[in-house]
Amino acid sequence: QLQLVESGGGLVQPGGSLRLSCAASGFTLDYYAIGWFRQAPGKEREGVSCISSSDGSTYYADSVKGRFTISRDNAKNTVYLQMNSLKPEDTAVYYCAADLGCHGSIDDFGSWGQGTQVTVSS
Repeated sequence: QLQLVESGGGLVQPGGSLRLSCAASGFTLDYYAIGWFRQAPGKEREGVSCISSSDGSTYYADSVKGRFTISRDNAKNTVYLQMNSLKPEDTAVYYCAADLGCHGSIDDFGSWGQGTQVTVSS
């Protein structure tokens, strides 16, 4: 069974940092692009970042460019999202999911994890 599990969320003050992890079981991440998404209360799920499988190209939403960094460690079968300079508007449940590439729609991604809550508040 293909499964992704997110971890690393929590409560952090504005300006703080968190590192989220997306660990895979049942399949090898090497062959998949992994996307990070988030959903705030009352809002639609949105794409945050994605890392391709082929050449490790990375993509970011404009709202997180320069603050978030996505990376992958294929040896650990894990993708990370380093989040710096966090803002209250980053508060959401963060999910990771897999697809063959980074250019599809959110609906093209599968094997969604259960999500991890990130709360940015003083």
